[in-house]
Amino acid sequence: MVLDLTRVLSGPYCTMLLADMGARVIKIEQPGKGDDTRAWGPPFLEGESAYFLSINRNKESVTLDFKHPAGRAILDGLVARADVLVENFRPGTLAKIGLDYRTLAARDPRLVYCSVSGFGQTGPRTREPGYDAVMQGEGGLMSITGSPDGPPYRLGVAIADIVSGMFAAYGVALALLARERTGKGQEVDVAMLDAVTALLTYQAGNFFASGNAPTRLGNRHPSIVPYETFAASDGDFVLAVGTDDQWRRFCAVAELPADPRFATNRQRVTTYDQLRPFVADRLRTKPRQHWIERLNAAGVPCGSVRNLQELFDDPQLEAREMIARVEHATIGELRTLGVNVKLSDTPGGVRSAPPTLGQHTDAVLRNDLGMSAADVAALRADGVI
Repeated sequence: MVLDLTRVLSGPYCTMLLADMGARVIKIEQPGKGDDTRAWGPPFLEGESAYFLSINRNKESVTLDFKHPAGRAILDGLVARADVLVENFRPGTLAKIGLDYRTLAARDPRLVYCSVSGFGQTGPRTREPGYDAVMQGEGGLMSITGSPDGPPYRLGVAIADIVSGMFAAYGVALALLARERTGKGQEVDVAMLDAVTALLTYQAGNFFASGNAPTRLGNRHPSIVPYETFAASDGDFVLAVGTDDQWRRFCAVAELPADPRFATNRQRVTTYDQLRPFVADRLRTKPRQHWIERLNAAGVPCGSVRNLQELFDDPQLEAREMIARVEHATIGELRTLGVNVKLSDTPGGVRSAPPTLGQHTDAVLRNDLGMSAADVAALRADGVI
């Protein structure tokens, strides 16, 4: 069982990934309010935030004020039954009320305790809050995203939050695997700044090799050319020529002459200012589908720049079960994204819709903790649940 004390995006994304693969996730929410994202919108569907719905499937919702003594007793009972606890409070917050890893591990050494925060549990900035837009800036992503002559941009999705949630789920899985071997749980400490830094990969490698901070290049790749968007006569498409053989095949399709200046990738990178108009002038003479069909047939990677309507109309996504349909308690049929990791023997899946606020409170208190209907009613009257 996973006890989910998270809210907003990074933590809930982590627990959703675990739930998708079969973990039972009990999400603890504040009575009367719930996860902050329940109020983020529009759009809303029957009063439910589309944002919240996107990252909380396959979970049970329990409303609980664990600052209240009775609520804390309930939480302690759930912690005692949990294999994993995931939280994304600011470092130090839970230690004040005895819900930190050290305190809980002393009671249950098998507990896997995952913390997601802006700057991690150690270091001089540990107490600073972490938000996605800030982390995209602090983590270097914005410095390399956007046009050379324009302002820095953040990505169109909250990539810092999402990748932090992915790394957190990865860390939890590794800790559970280690527990199978050692019998002991451990703390998983995920910092959003670390996660964003880890994404820099070849950009960081280029900096370490040259000592020069990379700059914004628009859609251009710093080490591979041509590898960016180009305008066809009716819209943009992406061309991704990754090898010299692909370059020769591209030239054959585009009916471009073999130019010794552009024979190797190294030459194409260093002569980019001459090469780009050489390619761009030719590509804008035909519609993008003309190029895509012929380049795909020749084995040259390319594709349209699609909006989400075009993406979700693609039968490939349906074939890959990347659009799931599930029955929601108040909305009815709800479309959501499917599970993108395909396991042959133990596949994940979308089993249940994102919960309404407190939807499973009574069931968890009665079935898991053995409370009576009268006990639950009294807790609700006292505002504990």
